[in-house]
Amino acid sequence: MHKLYIGFKGSGNISGILARALSEDAVLLTNSFAGVKKDIEAIKESPEIVYMFGLDKELRHEIRIETTAERGGVRLSSKLDIERMADSFAGAGITNRISDTPTCYLCNEAYWYALEQFQGRAVFIHVPPKRYAGEAFVTRMKEAIGSLG
Repeated sequence: MHKLYIGFKGSGNISGILARALSEDAVLLTNSFAGVKKDIEAIKESPEIVYMFGLDKELRHEIRIETTAERGGVRLSSKLDIERMADSFAGAGITNRISDTPTCYLCNEAYWYALEQFQGRAVFIHVPPKRYAGEAFVTRMKEAIGSLG
């Protein structure tokens, strides 16, 4: 199964660190609204699953799995089995929660474009800042995602 991992650029941005830990071919997005659109449109491959990661400074020791993105009052939703993902993360010792409330910033914008481009075969996962998400966190995330097939 072909998977694509996406994070954001920045030397200390855990989303990019995590995406690169999962795949050398990870895509790192520009930290701007115009940039994420351009970066996602530039992806020419057609993966079966797209895992996107973004930083949420409010998170500490959990992740938040987003089901929906919204632009202009229109919502797009992931077609992936989010419940199964949540169970896999929990099984790897990662506290998580599922959210169907779109965020209002750059992560939502990136998720929208990915859901649109990949016909709903994407999931966006908010992760805590690097100071709360060390090497053990990255290892557990790799274990959880690996067990999903």
